[in-house]
Amino acid sequence: MIKAVIFDFDGLIIDTETVWFEAYKAALYQFEVNLTIEQFALVIGTDDTVLDKYIVDNIKELSTISEVRELASQRFHEKIGQPILRDGVEDYLIAAKEASLKIGLASSSKRSWVENYLTQLGILHYFEVIKTSDDVSTVKPDPELYLQAIESLGVKPEEAVAFEDSLNGLKAARAAGLKCVIFPNPVTTNLVFEDYNLRLSSMADQSLDLLLKELL
Repeated sequence: MIKAVIFDFDGLIIDTETVWFEAYKAALYQFEVNLTIEQFALVIGTDDTVLDKYIVDNIKELSTISEVRELASQRFHEKIGQPILRDGVEDYLIAAKEASLKIGLASSSKRSWVENYLTQLGILHYFEVIKTSDDVSTVKPDPELYLQAIESLGVKPEEAVAFEDSLNGLKAARAAGLKCVIFPNPVTTNLVFEDYNLRLSSMADQSLDLLLKELL
């Protein structure tokens, strides 16, 4: 029986990932580097180690990645505008609350980043537990974020389902023993996902009640 639902944040609740991809692609283009969606997908759901190495490897004259980061950040904030929830997200939160399910969030991003957007979006109050990179030694695909989340929620791994958009998130959830439903975003939709329990294009495609019945 499912007693808890745990949401990822970036790319799942709001589609920051597509905006970051476009921002980094534009920034790197100024240095004649072509960032592919396949390369960028490797960093979705985890930290920026792989992306940082890619930048350093391809821009030999830069001693640091700070210039690219600054350019990408400027472009991101220009493009993101007012954050918008992905379709169906608030419906799932409302349905989970009405069904007395525990609601958590597990993100590889920093707490300040996550809570700032959740506050802007007016949905912070739904989450009983929020675990971020500030809480763990290793982010996704390591399972630590999910293990901490279920411990804080007081449920067993088999009693929780994770909602994810990335390969790194899927690996983390499954390694922690959770069921996992994939809701890809435009950057991750063509990735090869394996070992998931269900895949939908968005939360608007199926009600939470029907989804949980399929997972039984």
